[in-house]
Amino acid sequence: METIPQLTTREEVMFFDTDCGGVVHNLAYLRMIETCRTRLAALMGMDLATMAKTHLYPVVVRTEVDYRTPAKLGDWLSIEGRLEEIQGARFWCAFVMIRESDGQIIVTARQSLALVQMPEGKPKRLPREWTTRWSGVVS
Repeated sequence: METIPQLTTREEVMFFDTDCGGVVHNLAYLRMIETCRTRLAALMGMDLATMAKTHLYPVVVRTEVDYRTPAKLGDWLSIEGRLEEIQGARFWCAFVMIRESDGQIIVTARQSLALVQMPEGKPKRLPREWTTRWSGVVS
């Protein structure tokens, strides 16, 4: 069994991420999670070049988010992402966003994804080898 894919990305809260009060807008958190998830997908064999060549993409089918405390303009955030669960034709990734200055958890999130073949838009089975490579997350 291989190590379960996980990684950490960093984001600085920019002006365009905030509202007029300098607090991060809820959609900006999802953009930051998207960056982490895209890099996590690369660890799973779905890097951008491969996806462009095969037209097979991990597509978000569900997002669960808990906003715990607001991040503000100028904060540096660490986004920890990991493969959490493989179940049938879907897989789940989990994320924890932490403010670096005080270690406070800002956001926790989970996303369920399916593989979709484009341009047909047809769902595909998860690669069979995933269940053996990462058996610790198979449900």
